[in-house]
Amino acid sequence: MSSVRAMASTRFVSLFNAKAADSTKTLARAGWSVCFRRNFSTAPSRLQSCMSAWVIDQYGTNGVLKFAEEITVPTVNSPSEVMIKVHAASLNPLDISMRGGYGAKLLKLRRDPMSVMDNNNDSEFPLILGRDVSGVVVDCGSEVTHFVPGDEVWAAVPPWKQGSLAEFVTLTEYEVSHKPKLLSHTEAASIPYVANTALSAFVNAGGLCRDSSSNKRVLITGGSGGVGTFSIQLLKAWGAHVTVTCSQNAEGLIRGLGADEVVDYTAGDAHEQLGMMEKFDVILDGVGGETEQWAIGLLKPWSGAKYITLVTPLLFNTDSMGLLGGMFQTGFTLHSKATQNIISSGVFYRWGFYAPDGPALDEVSKLVDAGKILPVVEAQFPFTQVPQAFQKLEQGHARGKTVVRVAEEDERQAEELVQNRRKETAESEQEVQEMAKQN
Repeated sequence: MSSVRAMASTRFVSLFNAKAADSTKTLARAGWSVCFRRNFSTAPSRLQSCMSAWVIDQYGTNGVLKFAEEITVPTVNSPSEVMIKVHAASLNPLDISMRGGYGAKLLKLRRDPMSVMDNNNDSEFPLILGRDVSGVVVDCGSEVTHFVPGDEVWAAVPPWKQGSLAEFVTLTEYEVSHKPKLLSHTEAASIPYVANTALSAFVNAGGLCRDSSSNKRVLITGGSGGVGTFSIQLLKAWGAHVTVTCSQNAEGLIRGLGADEVVDYTAGDAHEQLGMMEKFDVILDGVGGETEQWAIGLLKPWSGAKYITLVTPLLFNTDSMGLLGGMFQTGFTLHSKATQNIISSGVFYRWGFYAPDGPALDEVSKLVDAGKILPVVEAQFPFTQVPQAFQKLEQGHARGKTVVRVAEEDERQAEELVQNRRKETAESEQEVQEMAKQN
């Protein structure tokens, strides 16, 4: 872990391997725990009626991004909703795709099922992007039991909901989790989307978990981005053996995060190098395309091995073929590939999907505060420079996440608090070590 902290060039933030002091605001998720409960929801007018946000009024390139100061503040409209003041957000490749209209037909249907009868093609606008959020709860519905105003939280925003590139966002309490105590909001905002994506892939599609991953051989293709850098740390915390493909200049970062073996995909013989290794139990493919054609052959045959790709045709098909035609074609494709691979080699072919999940983030929060998972932040931008943040992400070859600081002043105060917590934790550890030496 010390090698990771020494890698200043990779610009990710180290954490002390310790627990923070308990917070009186933290509420357990266990159903039988005692918790506060509000019997009302604050009226929107008591907070504020308008907010600033980055929106798009049409699909396209970076030029469609607009800064607006008169966007209606989202309100708590159901008993289970939580309203969050956004301190930091981060960008993902999905945001670039959605800006261009990717998944527009299916996501529009998910937002409003009656839109299938609507000829208004612009009903989803203005649209706010951003799938990661770290912030503070400012309002709760009457049936919310896990949070109260003032709680520091993090979450992954579902793609059919208004995003986090705004001052406020509203989610259900089941999509929200208490933020790790040892992370600032800027650090925390880099994790929820990639964590929920990786956990959905490995747990739901791959059948892995903390108790079943020991000594499992896992290959991650394209491992230097957000999902890859998180997945490496998660799998190592679970005891798996992790092999990663990435470019040569990302090898230091990947090894520093704990990868057991690293293969340079730019060398031209990556397939051959991987083929000489012991075969794998699980492959997480974040590249797709030609990679799928040779990667499946690297799995252990007839042993329940699983190939999981994050590059799926569902939204592309519904965009190009319409809802019914696209969903039929997608189902046919998945069935054909799954059948072919199970018959030919006993390998399970699966698709991995991003699934927002608050309780899953609770478990991630524990790993973060235990020092098992570090935030990997490649670049930070102020809220005024969201278009520049998109440009950075579009350059590709990511080494972690691109984060947007939404509430600058509040974030500075939060950063000071986190630094004080880390200092206190380090001092406590030192005292314990000194006492142990004396005894």
